Formats: sequence, structure tokens, C-alpha cells
Amino acid sequence: MMVKLVAIYRKPEDIDAFDKHYFEVHGPLAEKMPGLIKMEVSKIYGTPMGESDLHLMAEMYFESKEALTEALSSSEGRAAGKDLRGFAGPIVSMHFAEVV
Repeated sequence: MMVKLVAIYRKPEDIDAFDKHYFEVHGPLAEKMPGLIKMEVSKIYGTPMGESDLHLMAEMYFESKEALTEALSSSEGRAAGKDLRGFAGPIVSMHFAEVV
């Protein structure tokens, strides 16, 4: 059963600085995690009711729960986690999901 790690980011104070760091530093770090099958990043532009307090969602697909666990504990996964805490710690939530 395929699984994914979903990172949901609320709107940062400085969107341009956030996007620059995310796409130039963090995304490339995350893409180096072993076992990553696909990484899909979406910019959230609104809700059916108008504004959203969310900015970005990243979905990282892995073959299994074990592969995801191994990726997060790898040196690449730890580097991505350290970077994440540094630039987005207060505005990110992380979730594990099974693809059905």
C-alpha cells in the first residue's frame, strides 16, 4: 500500500521569502530522500468560501510505511527536517496518509 507524507503550510508572513527558500533550498533537500517515488507541491489559492489561511501543500509518495520511516530517519531526511524547523516550524503541519 502506497503512503505519503503530507506537509501543509499556513500563509507565511513573507510569501516571497518563503517561496524562494522552499523552491531553492527545502524542496531540493526533500527530493533527495531515499525511497521517494514522487513529490507533488501545490499552491493553495482559495476555498469555495473565498480566502484560505493556507499557502502550500507538499505530498511525498513512498512505497510503504517502512520506506517512509526509513526516508525520514536517513541523513537526507534529517537534513530536510532540520531545514523545515528552521524556516517553517511554526506554520507547518505534517501528516502520514495511506493512498486508497
